[in-house]
This record gives sequence, structure tokens and C-alpha cells, in this order.
Amino acid sequence: MRFTVVFILFASSAFAQTPLQRQIQGIAADAHGKVSVACSLPDSSLNCDLNPQARPPMQSVFKFPLAVSALHLVEQGKLSLDQSVRFLPADRILPHTHSPLQDKYPDANVEVPLRELLGLAVSQSDNVAADIVLRTIGGPAIVNRYMDSIGVTGFHLEDGEDGLALNAAAQYRNWFEPAGAAQLLRRISDNAPLTPEHTRILFTWMQDGATGLKRIRGDLPPGTIVMHKTGSSGTRDGVTFATNDIGLITLPDGRRLAIAIFVSDSRADDDARDAVIARIAKAAYDEAIQTKK
Repeated sequence: MRFTVVFILFASSAFAQTPLQRQIQGIAADAHGKVSVACSLPDSSLNCDLNPQARPPMQSVFKFPLAVSALHLVEQGKLSLDQSVRFLPADRILPHTHSPLQDKYPDANVEVPLRELLGLAVSQSDNVAADIVLRTIGGPAIVNRYMDSIGVTGFHLEDGEDGLALNAAAQYRNWFEPAGAAQLLRRISDNAPLTPEHTRILFTWMQDGATGLKRIRGDLPPGTIVMHKTGSSGTRDGVTFATNDIGLITLPDGRRLAIAIFVSDSRADDDARDAVIARIAKAAYDEAIQTKK
């Protein structure tokens, strides 16, 4: 009897999945790890959910809510995009990290406009620039509070990039539920808490993103506008902790599909992980363009 009940529950759950969800689940198997997905399209029943309330390590995805929070402080008059911020020697992440800023100024001790720091953090995923912004705004608690204040759920930031560089386990303290990530993307797209000018600047940084070109963008039609933010970790003993991409895909009719895809603790290689994200994004895109505006 117990077996029968479990089987019925499993069959019912499988039957309840949409064809798109079943397609995404099949693609996710190629990651040989954990995959969590959520998406959102206004006035549609589009459902990409795969473990949407999971709490995967977000890595550099945090630089998107960080930028939103910093721009909010600019609008409050507490900061200015044109103000100079000192790049201190203590801000360096040594012996090496991904940072065009640190590569350009290995000795630090220079003034950098906040606008440039934010652009580097979002477009280039510059780790040092992001940590300088995080220090300037007052730390992770400021980002957590602002996300909560605008109704974004399932977000938690505890460490900057320097903390992650010192302790690989720390990345699991920084998480973003896919449903929450899609919620933030939807909010910025449809009812931004920022001014139109600052929203446009943010989207320009995201569209110009130089990382993850084979992820959400990978299989989409040429010319498709994608505004996104990636997150990537290192690999240890054949396991890559985080390969992520969240973004807004502009459909041919002008609507924006919000999608968040996180691949965690994966034993697949770089190309396979990127391909999983690209194929999931394409599957969601194909389904989305079939829905009527």
C-alpha cells in the first residue's frame, strides 16, 4: 500500500509538469549536478520551474543586486555616480583574481569614479571593483535590506569576492533562489524602483556583459537583445560549484522574458555546463514566442 501511494504521488507530480518543464529537466541531466531554474513572462502561463526555491551559490550574480542597491543610494543623494572612490591596496585580492581594474593598477592607490566601478562590476564581472562598491555602500547588509524593501525574496548576501577567494565554502552562504532572481529581473523590467535614466544605464551594463557569451545568449537567434549577469566558480576534484546566468531576453514582439538558471556542484566540463544553460534558455524562448501578447 505504501509503495502504491508513493507511486501515485510520483506519477501525479510528473503528470503535473508542463512539456517545457519536462524538456528542461531532460536538458538538466547533462549537467551531472544540480540545476535550478525559474522564469517569468507577463500575462502568460509560461512555467520553467525546476527546483525554483533551491538556494544555489550565486557567485558574481550578486553584482546585479549590488548595482541596483548602489543606484538606489545615488538616487537618495547618499552617493554620486561621478564621485571618486579610492582603490586602496587593501582592496586588492591577491595573489590573483578576475579584475581588469587590478590588472590595470596592480599597486592600487588610485581614484576611480563610482560609475566606472559599477560598469566594471556588472559588464566585466570585475571582482575587485565589486568589492570596492560593496565597501562604499556599507556592506552586504545594505544589499540584503534593499532587496527585502522592494519585495525580492530568496536572496542572501554575506561575503564579498575577497571572502570567497579566501574560503571556497563561503560561496554557499551567498545564495539566490531562482524564483527570487526572476522576481528581481521582472521588477526591474516592469516596475523599476530606479529612475528611467538609472534603469537604462543598468541595462546597458548588462547588455554589454562580456562574460558567459555561450550561456543564455548561446543558442538564441542572432541579434536577440539579452541583458544578463553571470556567476562562475572554480573547480575542485572535478566538481564545479557554480555556473550561473540570469537575465532578460527581449522577444520579437518586445516583451522581456526573465530567466534564472543556476548549475551547481556539476561534474560536467565547461562547454557542457554552458550548453545546458543555453539549451534551457532556448527552450524557454521558443515556448515564450508561441504565447500571445
